[in-house]
Amino acid sequence: MKTYGYCRVSSTDQNEDRQLIVMQELNIPHGQIFIDKQSGKDFERPMYKTLVKKLKAGDLLYVLSIDRLGRNYEEIQNQWRILTKEKGVDICVIDMETLDTRSEKTLVGTLIADLTLQLLSFVAQNERESIHKRQAQGIAAAQARGVRFGRPPIEMPDNFGTLIKQWEKKQVPLEQILKQCGMGRSTFYQRVQLYKLLYMKKKE
Repeated sequence: MKTYGYCRVSSTDQNEDRQLIVMQELNIPHGQIFIDKQSGKDFERPMYKTLVKKLKAGDLLYVLSIDRLGRNYEEIQNQWRILTKEKGVDICVIDMETLDTRSEKTLVGTLIADLTLQLLSFVAQNERESIHKRQAQGIAAAQARGVRFGRPPIEMPDNFGTLIKQWEKKQVPLEQILKQCGMGRSTFYQRVQLYKLLYMKKKE
């Protein structure tokens, strides 16, 4: 039997130290601790997939909390079934004592564990959805205040009209104009259309 640990944070700028400290306190070998820096929306995570391939019947997997395993209700239930039923792996959720498959494997014990898993899975997904909702509301409020997201727009040079005429008359190669404008092809074509619209509007 081997003991493994799984840690997950949602992005590269988040810190997994707390999870690692707990795993080290459990004396899990460093090479048997797997870390993903990715969203918990599904289980398409490289280190998790590698871990599942290594797990064998009788092995023990530790996760700090159910939301570190994932944040999708149905996916968590499905992965739990695959690991415990199909692969015969024991799982211990450190922050929740009732979610330890090594405990009493009686009908009542299994029922309690299943109900706890369902409740915590629901809470994990609900929290994820709430975070997304708050983010969307924050972005909408910022946009309403005039905050702009993404890359700043590339400005058209003062002689853009002249450059367009030279390009259309094939007096200057497109690559040279792109270099002068500091634009890519698609941006240049978009700016040409915008310029012509603005120019036509002024003429009217």
